Amino acid sequence: MTTVRRGAAAFAAAALLCTGTASVASAAPSPSPTPAPVIPSGLYGTKDPTYDGVWRQSLAFIAQRTNGVQPAEKSVTWLLGQQCDSGAFPSYRPDPAKPCTPATMLDTNATAVAVQALSGVKRDSADPERLAKAARAGAGWLKGVQNKDGGWGYNPGSPSDANSTSIVIGALAALGEKPGEVKSADGRTPYDALLGFAAPCTTKDGAGAFAYQPDKSGKLLANADATAAATLAGLGKGLTARGVKPAQTPTCTDLPKPTIERAALNGASYLARALAKTGHLNTPPMPGAANPSELPDFGNTADAVVALAASGATKQAAGALAWLQQNSAAWAKENGPAAYAQLIFASNAMGVDPRAFGSADLLKQLGATGPTPQSVPSAAPAGDKDEESADSGFDLWWIIGIGMVVGVGIGFLLSGRKK
Repeated sequence: MTTVRRGAAAFAAAALLCTGTASVASAAPSPSPTPAPVIPSGLYGTKDPTYDGVWRQSLAFIAQRTNGVQPAEKSVTWLLGQQCDSGAFPSYRPDPAKPCTPATMLDTNATAVAVQALSGVKRDSADPERLAKAARAGAGWLKGVQNKDGGWGYNPGSPSDANSTSIVIGALAALGEKPGEVKSADGRTPYDALLGFAAPCTTKDGAGAFAYQPDKSGKLLANADATAAATLAGLGKGLTARGVKPAQTPTCTDLPKPTIERAALNGASYLARALAKTGHLNTPPMPGAANPSELPDFGNTADAVVALAASGATKQAAGALAWLQQNSAAWAKENGPAAYAQLIFASNAMGVDPRAFGSADLLKQLGATGPTPQSVPSAAPAGDKDEESADSGFDLWWIIGIGMVVGVGIGFLLSGRKK
C-alpha cells in the first residue's frame, strides 16, 4: 500500500540529492531555506501534502470510520474539493478553486482510496447524497482508465502494477461492483492482471509472492508491499479486513490452472515466511544496492499483518503485531495520519482495540493530526463481533461488497468468522 507513496518521496529526495551534488561541484551559494508548506485547515497532517494529501486524508477517514469515529465536516469538505470534474482525484490540489486541466496529474491510487473513504463517511455526513455521487464518479473514472490487461497503473495510461490494481479492486467493491466482471477493452479483468504479477511456488527466494511489476526482462521479483495488497484483493477483502477463524497455516501450492484465490493464499505464505525471519519486514533495497536493506519497514509490516489475518494466518501475524506495538511509536509520530491508519488497520485485523495498542491510543493520536472529529464513540465496538455486525461506521452493503468480491472460495472466507 505504501510503495507508490514511498516511490514519490524517494524521487523527490533523489532530486534534492542531485541538486545538492551539483551545488557542491559548482561551489554555488547555499540555497535559501524552503518555506514551510501551507496546510489547509481541513487536512490531516503537517507535512507537505504534494504527494500524499488525498491519500493520507482518505486513510485517516477509513481508519476512523471503521472504529465509529466521524471526521469533522470541514475535513470531508476538503476531500470533496480535491476531486476533478471527471471524477478523478490528483494526489493533491493546492487550489481547489481552479479547475483541473489536462496538465493535472491524476492519480488512480488517490482516487481509489478516496472512493472508499467517501463511501464510509457518507452515512453521518450533512450531505450523504453528495458524497455518494462523488464516490460513484470516482469509480466511473477508474473504470474508464482501465488498462487492456485489466489492471491499473499509478497514473492513467501507465503500465499496470499490483498495488494500484489492488486498491482499485477495493474501491470498486466499496460501491457494490463485482471487480471480476469489470472488463477492459481486451476482455481482461483486474484479477487477470493480478495473476500476471504472481510468482509460482517454484520461484527461488520469492515463492508465492507478487511483484510490483515485472522487471525489464519480464522476471517477477518478490515485493512484500505488493504481495500484501494483492493478497487482500485476491481474497476479496479490503483495508478494513478482520481475521478469520479457524486459524489456517498458509501454504504455497501451484494449481494446473491458476486462480486468484489460490494466488492470494500463496502470497500469504510468502509473507509468513518473510516475517518469520525477524518478526518484521525490512525496507526494499535502493536500486543498484549490493546488499539487502536491514532497516525495518513499519508500514509494510502493518500491511502484512492485515493480509495474513485476512487469510486466517493470525498465528503467523501475532509476532509482527507485537513488534509493531513495541517499536512503531516514533515512526508513526514522524509519518503522521497514514502511518496511524496502517497501525489501526493491523490492530483491527487482529482483534486488538486500537485504543490500547501497547501503551498507545492510536485513534486519539490519529484524531490529533487533524480537525477535532465530529463524533467519537465512548467505547470500542465489542470485540466479539465480525465486520458485518460490528458498528464499524461503514454501511452493511459496503462490508458485504468487500467480503463477497470473489465468487469462488467464499466458504473459506466466511466459514470461520467470529460470531
